[in-house]
Amino acid sequence: EVSLKKKMVFSADLHLPVSIPDVSSSPSTEFPADWSIKTRLLFMSSQPFTWAEHLKAQEEAQGFAQHCRATSVNFPQSIQEPKLSTELRCAFQQSLIYWLHPSLPWLQLFPRIGADRKTAGKTSLWSCDETLQQVLMSEWSVSFTSLYNLLKAKLCPYFYVCTYQFTVLFRTAGLAGSDVITAVVSPTTRGLREAMRNEGIEFSLPLVEETRSKTQKNSETNLDTEVNSPETDKNTEDGEEQGVSDDESFSWLEEMGVQDEIKKPDAISVKLCKEKNEVQVDHKPESVALVKGTNTFMLLNFLINCKSLVAAAGPQAGLPPTLLSPVAFRGATMQTLKARSINVKTPVHSCYNDIFSLEITGPVMPHCLHTLTMLLKSAQRGAFSAVLYTHEPTAVFNTKIERILNKETMCKDLTKCGLHLKTLDQLIQLPTLGKSSIRLLEMRDYAYTWKS
Repeated sequence: EVSLKKKMVFSADLHLPVSIPDVSSSPSTEFPADWSIKTRLLFMSSQPFTWAEHLKAQEEAQGFAQHCRATSVNFPQSIQEPKLSTELRCAFQQSLIYWLHPSLPWLQLFPRIGADRKTAGKTSLWSCDETLQQVLMSEWSVSFTSLYNLLKAKLCPYFYVCTYQFTVLFRTAGLAGSDVITAVVSPTTRGLREAMRNEGIEFSLPLVEETRSKTQKNSETNLDTEVNSPETDKNTEDGEEQGVSDDESFSWLEEMGVQDEIKKPDAISVKLCKEKNEVQVDHKPESVALVKGTNTFMLLNFLINCKSLVAAAGPQAGLPPTLLSPVAFRGATMQTLKARSINVKTPVHSCYNDIFSLEITGPVMPHCLHTLTMLLKSAQRGAFSAVLYTHEPTAVFNTKIERILNKETMCKDLTKCGLHLKTLDQLIQLPTLGKSSIRLLEMRDYAYTWKS
């Protein structure tokens, strides 16, 4: 959906993001994969974005067809007349398409976390209709299962499950440096993690383990090894997860002859201490959970049968989670991101200079960000900047996964997943951004710099 060009006049301060020189990276031919979902992109350039305006009906139709057929379009380093390039305009339309379930045009289906504040006071048609709720969940379960099957067959690269409390990113084997299917859940709570454990789902808390590893390493460096043996250090760290369950941990008290004077912690105290440690990371990025391999299928079944997955009250009551995917799946609806070009005049000395902008809004997934930058690289002659607005709960999806494979193994059978080969090449790389995401992206002389 492309609107008419609008002219605006901004002060230099308001247009500050255009000239931010402070970037945290060295120039590179590629920027790292960013697995967070963006809610808005603002591209800026000294070259106009007229090629992105007023697409003809035939160009839109061709863009839809290219998307459905997973057609990869390659452009030269620089397009001389972007406005006259039908191929560029069709590819632009193609890059804006995504797939969604459920599709309810009168409701905001992304983002779901925090959406209650915007829809307060509104009631849904099915909030009091249990039969209708069951029908919605039944259709949602079919769509969710369809997506997972596509993912398993490497015909879908990844997809998101967006609930009102947390988001799950499922990635096919070969992406993000892993040779198995992975699922990242964030944010989590002790209750959710306990429920997953009760269902036999094995998972790790990468950021908690990373912090614990650093703490243990520092302890081993600073503590006197004659007083604290490595085994003692290990027990100290393990106590946070396992607690003290027997009298052996207190045998040293008997050796000192003070066993009767020291009160040993009872089982309830140990359990409360353990729960306190777990609750401390609840709702925080550090609570991100990583599920791998066959456990992702168990997670699928867990989510389908989880009663608390759907809000019981409020504006989102009875509404199934939102499924977002780069490719079509059963029950999905084709959607397009909204795009509009803006001609911004910014004062420089005694006159005004034109800064051309292109704004993209909607759930911008990782493949879309990369595809758009490839188009702009050619259309804007290797010079543009972009301010990226992240859906914050998903920034932690850039957490590193331990398992690393060689490139040839990861690319195997992934060519049919619906992504451009250059985009695929970016997404198979090991995540490097950690808990952060890219906020500013800039290209100069065909080289990227970025700030997270």
